[in-house]
Amino acid sequence: MAWQNEMVRIVRHLINDLDSSNYTFTDDRLEESVLVAAQLLLKEVDFDNTYTIDTDALDMSPDPTTLTTKDDAFINLASLKAACIILGSEVRTNALNAIVVKDGPSSIDMRGITSGLHVIYKDMCNKYDHYIMQWKAGNSIAGQAILSPYSPASDNVNRTSLTDRSMNFE
Repeated sequence: MAWQNEMVRIVRHLINDLDSSNYTFTDDRLEESVLVAAQLLLKEVDFDNTYTIDTDALDMSPDPTTLTTKDDAFINLASLKAACIILGSEVRTNALNAIVVKDGPSSIDMRGITSGLHVIYKDMCNKYDHYIMQWKAGNSIAGQAILSPYSPASDNVNRTSLTDRSMNFE
């Protein structure tokens, strides 16, 4: 039962559904979304733990949020994927309402809502893709590699320093 509490709360924060008196999404729907996202995630990434996802029974085992088997990478990636799926659904739903009505000097334009949601959706999916790439690259921190004389960035530094030195000799 722990994964439902923790992962649903994370997804609620990612999609900004935080007003407990007026949730847009029920806990059941978010739990289903987390399980669907986890199922899709298992096809993309190999984790140390072997997870069994049962979307019919709304069950995931082992629980990735327990202290003995805590898997932050799985929790974060599945939550990001669930948020991406939910926001994509919201974009499609609101796209059907993206209309412009003009009556003389008055006009109503509903396209801004969809375009704003689309920006949020793309940002969330880009974050997910970025973290997937980081995971597949061995969870390394970008820029941690040592530059060698043969790396592309070092070439730029060498050209600049050579140009500066030649200017000093003139």
